[in-house]
Amino acid sequence: MASRLNPYLTFNGDARQAMEFYKEVFGGTLDLNSYGEFGQADAPNADKIMHGMLETTSGFTLMGADDPPGMESEQGSRFSVSLSGDDEAELRGYWQKLSEGGAVSVPLEKQMWGDVFGMCTDRFGVPWMVNISTEG
Repeated sequence: MASRLNPYLTFNGDARQAMEFYKEVFGGTLDLNSYGEFGQADAPNADKIMHGMLETTSGFTLMGADDPPGMESEQGSRFSVSLSGDDEAELRGYWQKLSEGGAVSVPLEKQMWGDVFGMCTDRFGVPWMVNISTEG
């Protein structure tokens, strides 16, 4: 899989409705995964979206999720730029450069869904998410 760069939107509890709306607008295939599907079945946010991805026939990719528990984003800052793929060396290189001089909010390490993932804000204030797929 080639690495991809795309917007990642964050919502305050209405990610499912928003991502379904964008599917109506752009068409394509929408995959939604809830927090409950990733081991948090009893949590109050179990039905909220942990990760959603819309891929359109025009080649657009839009990702989104609800705020994770304990992390609320402010209106106007509900976006990140997502880098994802399976080329670990390439993506770790991007991570190193993006996080240098910035702030790491989630260290780049293996997560409960099996991938290596991290979040940082670069020295210019742009939020980034890096996901290295571990699936073949």
